[in-house]
Amino acid sequence: MSFPDRKEDQVRGMLEGPHPVLPPDLAARAAGRGQRMLRRHRAARTLGWSLLLAAVLAFTVWAAVVHPWAGPPADTTPPLEGW
Repeated sequence: MSFPDRKEDQVRGMLEGPHPVLPPDLAARAAGRGQRMLRRHRAARTLGWSLLLAAVLAFTVWAAVVHPWAGPPADTTPPLEGW
């Protein structure tokens, strides 16, 4: 059998001792803070999706106008053969 640990005794003493008095509006403040956090996260997620959609739309318009997949036009004309 092992001897009780000093830290374990301290924890047991804190748990068995008098509990601190909590403010009566603690639950309401915690719920309000949680709602604010959810609103901020929802707004950030909406903003992120909107920016992603705008970037995809801008890239699509740019690609449709510029045609980056087409090769550059030739600077010289090909030689005429067979005249």
